[in-house]
Amino acid sequence: MAFYHPRGLPHWDPEDAAIFLTWRLHGSLPAPSPEWDRLPAGRQFVAIDRSLDRLGSGPRYLDNPAVADRVASALRFGARELHLYELFAWAIMPNHVHILVKPQAPLARLTHAVKTYSAREANRLLGRTELPFWQKESFDRWVRDGKEFDNIVRYIEGNPVKAGLVSSPQEWPWSSAHKVGQEADATTI
Repeated sequence: MAFYHPRGLPHWDPEDAAIFLTWRLHGSLPAPSPEWDRLPAGRQFVAIDRSLDRLGSGPRYLDNPAVADRVASALRFGARELHLYELFAWAIMPNHVHILVKPQAPLARLTHAVKTYSAREANRLLGRTELPFWQKESFDRWVRDGKEFDNIVRYIEGNPVKAGLVSSPQEWPWSSAHKVGQEADATTI
């Protein structure tokens, strides 16, 4: 059974389902494109995400390795220590974050915990005080089946490649693919 939580965007919090979540830095939303309104929701998300990847202006605080490391630590801490979710895939881009999780707590609680902690740490590192770091809203989609799950993992881990940041997913240090690549290299030594 799924529960609807009205906010700026509709949110479903299904029991026992993986969720694909994306959130972005405050002030990073690209200017709307007239074509976006004619696209179905899924394709609209992809169009906006590609626009975020190409964005030449707006905040890119996650380009800072220390900030990206703090966000990655917050993601892992939410899974391992707080047990808010099981973390399957993730990528920290210069101005947004993608994660694929199986919630073990209400969706609002897990996003609030990770975003609040990581924003506080990032703002401290950047010398920013009392300024918003993350956009309040996030995008979520519950995963319907195994095929969609696999496609989302590839989408998340391939995002740095599509954005032109690296040539293979394993090269991006702020992603679940990087860890997979390191483990594969370690087993061949």
